[in-house]
Amino acid sequence: MENQILAKGIALAGCGIGAGLAVIAGIGPGIGEGNCAARACEVIGKQPECKSDVTSTMILGIALSETTGIYGFVTGLLLIFVAPGMFMNYLN
Repeated sequence: MENQILAKGIALAGCGIGAGLAVIAGIGPGIGEGNCAARACEVIGKQPECKSDVTSTMILGIALSETTGIYGFVTGLLLIFVAPGMFMNYLN
């Protein structure tokens, strides 16, 4: 009985730590998107005639990098809400 309680505690702790690490994945895309927007503003400031090309490329790049943050967020949510229930079913 005591081993089951310990196993459940370890499983819940692992889910919590994993969720925290998964949510940290949002830092990278935030930094990358900020750098992308800064560079786009610099280029548009130097060459205003290429604004549409730079803007469309910037939006595509930001959208692609944002998916990494969204995957991390969804993984964190799954580890918080779905995985503990699954682990508890296996440990019973």
